[in-house]
Amino acid sequence: MTIQRRTLKADTITMAHGAGGKAMRDLIEDVFVATFDNTDLNKLEDQARFDLQSLQADGQQIAFTTDSFVVDPVEFPGGNIGTLAVNGTVNDLAVAGAIPKYLSCAMILEEGLDVQLLRRIVSSMRTAADAAGVTIVTGDTKVVPRGKADKIFINTTGIGVIPAGLNISAANCKPGDKIIINGFIGDHGAAILNARGDLALDVELTTDCQPLHELIRAMLDVSPGLHAMRDASRGGVATVLNEFAETSEVAIRLDESTIPVRREVRGVCEILGLDALYFANEGKLVAVVPQADAEAVLQVMLAHPAGRNSVIIGDVIQGPAGRVLVKTGFGGERILDMLVGEQLPRIC
Repeated sequence: MTIQRRTLKADTITMAHGAGGKAMRDLIEDVFVATFDNTDLNKLEDQARFDLQSLQADGQQIAFTTDSFVVDPVEFPGGNIGTLAVNGTVNDLAVAGAIPKYLSCAMILEEGLDVQLLRRIVSSMRTAADAAGVTIVTGDTKVVPRGKADKIFINTTGIGVIPAGLNISAANCKPGDKIIINGFIGDHGAAILNARGDLALDVELTTDCQPLHELIRAMLDVSPGLHAMRDASRGGVATVLNEFAETSEVAIRLDESTIPVRREVRGVCEILGLDALYFANEGKLVAVVPQADAEAVLQVMLAHPAGRNSVIIGDVIQGPAGRVLVKTGFGGERILDMLVGEQLPRIC
């Protein structure tokens, strides 16, 4: 017997949609289940269940990560909070060398949220999940009173499988290694800032939000011994490099002239007195690659759509442990320290 799926008739979210009754069931079935639509989720159990043998076929380790998204505004040029939630969690798995498999999705909705906005966000999540080859298999929904949140907050948790032989870690950096990034930095932070309308800039700024798992697979095909890798989200490239230098007890030197920053992003930084190296990214990775593999890795990155602007920006060197230095255009050096405080709040 086929059970008729419920339909959500409300135009806005009410407290009843989080109360556990019929209104909540309408919301879950019509907005979430109908859009994500897969065998595991459609069962509407309190958990998703996996066959361990199918996971073991792809590797020997499970990668497990979680992230919460509170971006303002929730829609911006090139994406929305939903695409951010999926790609951000996929990339957190991928930079460990993991093959992303499954996601959970927990949403905190504010009373009064426009249901059509929610549908757009959920639809974007399904599109992003399909593009990344992951399935959203379980979730949760809560509703808070008007004024107690800001439209919608999303938490996504991801599970992936790490193939045998990979050991990518912030503790692996060695003097002589090359630092490679896959393109222009700061796009996401600048796009969100501009979307808020505070600067009234007449420029086109678009988030770089994208999944990186396929690019990373290509990199690992030519350098399975790649040492370290992270996506440069909050805190930007500067924070990632400081974490690498501290954890591996090495120093890192960048060449400022090689770091790719779009003219529009550079302009935003100059107006506000900010540094693009601290701007958030949602489609950029920082890789620490053995010197012998660096050129081969760079070439496969340049050949991939997600890495066509890749460049080597520096080296791991002998020096004071935890120190990141930047060679400036004037011939001197400056220290690139860890970000203190929040440069741009609610950026992801």
